[in-house]
Amino acid sequence: MTDRLQASRAFLSRAGWGSATRRFLAGDASDRSYDRLTLGGKSAVLMDAPPGKGDDTATFTAIARHLASLGLSPPAILAEDHAEGFLLLEDLGDGLYARLMESDSATEGPLYQAATDVLVHLQRHPAAEGLPDPDAADWAAAASFALTWYAFAATGKSPDPAMFETVLTDLLRLHADGPRVMILRDFHAENLLWLPSRTGVARVGLLDFQLAQMGQPGYDLVSLLQDARRDVSPATEAAMIDRFCAATGIDPSAFSTAYATLGAQRALRILGIFARLCLKGGKGGYVRLIPRVWALLQRNLAHPALAPLAGICHQLLPEPTPGTLQRIGAQCGQYPLR
Repeated sequence: MTDRLQASRAFLSRAGWGSATRRFLAGDASDRSYDRLTLGGKSAVLMDAPPGKGDDTATFTAIARHLASLGLSPPAILAEDHAEGFLLLEDLGDGLYARLMESDSATEGPLYQAATDVLVHLQRHPAAEGLPDPDAADWAAAASFALTWYAFAATGKSPDPAMFETVLTDLLRLHADGPRVMILRDFHAENLLWLPSRTGVARVGLLDFQLAQMGQPGYDLVSLLQDARRDVSPATEAAMIDRFCAATGIDPSAFSTAYATLGAQRALRILGIFARLCLKGGKGGYVRLIPRVWALLQRNLAHPALAPLAGICHQLLPEPTPGTLQRIGAQCGQYPLR
């Protein structure tokens, strides 16, 4: 028995779930993992977030309680041990957005409407206290992952990020650096659950929000509609942008530019993250998602306001051709210390 398994069993015993049946539920890009527990006709979820690996269970619980105070539906916290990195969570079920839409494409519109309404609701309320509030230069530096990881994985070289970061910082300040709101950052179909027995915005279950921070109003909408893991129909994307602008009073023309700018920043960062997950984390499955993210990046860079960034990206970032993807995949797990 591993020390981690033994520690989790001790935690569950203290929480009154020591005799529960346990099965693996999910893992993700981080070191977190989830098990579903069943005991006496009830179910719960164990979150295992090893300390020192970048995920803070205390932050998760603080954000969860804030979201719940707004009438939203994060999982309730049933038991917690922050020193060991364990949480016992309410089981929100199996109605994952991604699975529901895969089995019935007709659900896309209603599900995305509900998710968009959650963002509007969240942004109408004060943010949780003490959230990080990165500036435009910080956002540009995060996007330079595309150079330090994706370009490196594809070519063996990491281009100098100085001009890239300068140009993107200027674009973010000009087009997407206005009033800040609380953003959840990974607000997409793999982290949303449909809860039809609830009403209003509470019908959307929320997961993976522990990295919440202050950000731009359009960022989570970009995360939702420019999904790295599934194709959102153009009609749905356009309708949700219109719905969001109408509900928030944001000027659609200005929002179009901000949306493209934030979309480019997010796509660049994700290209780097997926390459890093392969090279450093040994998670080669993310390589197959790179072409979709690349296509989203090109669509955003086509906006006339982003022409300066488009030129730099064209010079520094190679297209993910089959040969390039094969080269990246062949390096899976070879740079654990980079």
